Amino acid sequence: KASSETREVRDGVERSERADFRRYDSPAQSIADYVRFLRGNPRYAQALAHGGDAAQFAQGLQKAGYATDPRYASKLLGVIERVRSLRAA
Repeated sequence: KASSETREVRDGVERSERADFRRYDSPAQSIADYVRFLRGNPRYAQALAHGGDAAQFAQGLQKAGYATDPRYASKLLGVIERVRSLRAA
């Protein structure tokens, strides 16, 4: 694991917290663990049911409580769009 400062939203207030995160030796390990994590938690089943639709997937993760940021889905979609535009260039 690795410990780092992070921004979390608690009771509607954004604050800095120190948190532990999983650490990996490769991006492939990270992705495989992320998939196992989502598949192993029934609360993410609705999000996974929309795996082909990025917007519904992101909104499903947010609705299931994946992140504390109430703008998580829109931020994730912004990253997805940036990656798509880079790939198209």
